[in-house]
Amino acid sequence: MPAKTIKTIDTIQDWFGFWTAMLILPMVLVVIYEVVMRYVFNAPTSWGFEATTFLYGLHYMLGFGYALLYNSHVKVDVFVSLLSSKKQTVISLICHLVLFLPVFGLLSYGCITFAWDSIIGLERSWTSWAPPIYPFKSLMALGFIMLWLQGISSILKDIQTLRSKFNKQ
Repeated sequence: MPAKTIKTIDTIQDWFGFWTAMLILPMVLVVIYEVVMRYVFNAPTSWGFEATTFLYGLHYMLGFGYALLYNSHVKVDVFVSLLSSKKQTVISLICHLVLFLPVFGLLSYGCITFAWDSIIGLERSWTSWAPPIYPFKSLMALGFIMLWLQGISSILKDIQTLRSKFNKQ
C-alpha cells in the first residue's frame, strides 16, 4: 500500500511540476512584450509588471512539491552528511514528522482559508489594472497542499528505507 501511495503522489507531482515549469513561457512572453512596448514604442502597459509578478509567484509556489520530489531544496546538511545513511534516514523521518508535517499542514490550512476568503469576497488587486486575485491565492494554497502531499511521500519513502535497512541486519 505505501509503495502505491508513493508512486501515485510522485507521479502526480511530476506531472504537476512539468506543467508548472511551463508557466515560464507565458511569463517570458509578457516580459518581452512589456520591454518592447516600453523601450521601442515608449508605451508601457499598465498590466505587464503585475502579470509577470503573478506568473512568477505561481511558478515559484507551485514548484515547491516538485523540488521536494527531486530533493532540490537548498539545505545545510554539513553534520548530517557525516552520518551513516541509516542515521540520515532516521533524522529525515523525525524532521518530516515533527517539523514538516505540522508546519506545512498549518500553512496549507491557512492558505486554504486565505484563498476561501478571497473567493468569497471576489478580491481584486488594488492596481489600475485590478485583476481578480482569488485564482492566484487559490493556486498558492494548491502549491502548499502539493508540497504537504510530497512530504507524506517522503515520509513513506523514509519508512521503506528504514524497513529495508533493518531487514538486512
